[in-house]
Amino acid sequence: MTATSIAVWGPLIVAALVSAAATPFAIWFAPKIGVMDIPKDSRRVHNKPMPRFGGAAIYLGMMVSLSVFAVHARGVSAIMIGCTMMFVLGLIDDLKNLKPLIKFGGQILTATVVFALGIRITFVRITIVEHILGSDPVMFGNIIDYVVTVLWLVAITNSVNLIDGLDGLAAGISAISALCIAYVAYIHGYMVPTMVMMAVAGSALGFLPFNFHPAKIFMGDSGSQLLGFAIAAFSVAGTVKSATIMVVLMPALVLGLPIFDTIMAIIRRTSRHQSIGTADKEHLHHKIMRAGFGQRRAVLLMYSVSGIMGVVAVLYSRGLYVECLGLLAVVAMIIGVILTDTGKNNIRLKGQRILKEDLGDEEQARRKRRKSK
Repeated sequence: MTATSIAVWGPLIVAALVSAAATPFAIWFAPKIGVMDIPKDSRRVHNKPMPRFGGAAIYLGMMVSLSVFAVHARGVSAIMIGCTMMFVLGLIDDLKNLKPLIKFGGQILTATVVFALGIRITFVRITIVEHILGSDPVMFGNIIDYVVTVLWLVAITNSVNLIDGLDGLAAGISAISALCIAYVAYIHGYMVPTMVMMAVAGSALGFLPFNFHPAKIFMGDSGSQLLGFAIAAFSVAGTVKSATIMVVLMPALVLGLPIFDTIMAIIRRTSRHQSIGTADKEHLHHKIMRAGFGQRRAVLLMYSVSGIMGVVAVLYSRGLYVECLGLLAVVAMIIGVILTDTGKNNIRLKGQRILKEDLGDEEQARRKRRKSK
């Protein structure tokens, strides 16, 4: 095996093995410290208490892999500090159920620390200030860099956090996204983003077998916030200024599904005069399940859309814009079908048996309750 192969595949393999080995311990340890997800409201799709400590396994896999392969690369140690802060914030939220404003403030603080340690998005300042205004005042430029960097980190963190609503959904989409970004970075010669994204993907993949439906453990906010923050931050690590716009655009394309879902949630809650942090059951994955899909098929459908968006990112990085538009049209049609199908008018062929797997978890629970009566 060549040095390049080790640098590319080593981080993924180590992260996956450590994460997979740590997950059973997390399942055992979660009840002892009270990190359990109790189905107290109708928003949850599970029917029994579940361990919510999977973020610890994901964090351990990611940190061990990065420490072995990439800790000395520029910016990686700074982002590892930010990942640790985000993991701790999520764990506290899992334990104490923090108010949305406090949670949001913690995310901004974490992003600010990473910014202060040198992780910055500069292409917006370079484009606006230098090219348009013809000058680059230091203070003004720093403010622009800070706002853009913090907005990016917090937005992607919350996009992954919000999509963590079905077994295996956030872990799978994070793995797909990280792998696609790693591939784009690799074919363009950026080894640091390649290695760190492979570590992120490996930590999610090692956890996924325990989290796929029927899940034995949830990742919790400690896991979903960690994965979102890691993807957002590591995508801009180790790059030169001229390449930053590309590696920022790639995660935006690959994570197009959770980003779209987040935007729709903000619009929906704002139009109803609700807090943005208010939870509901109107996310894309909820709509898919209401259309008659079970958890597995709903998750696999969303994996497929994320995979298509990943291909769009790869094609875009190669300048194949017409092909990108074609695939984006396919994604738009799929999402359009999901958004417009209420599930109320599903047609069943004459004589067709209704299989248990064809029913969503909520419908299965309703039928069980009717039988018990």
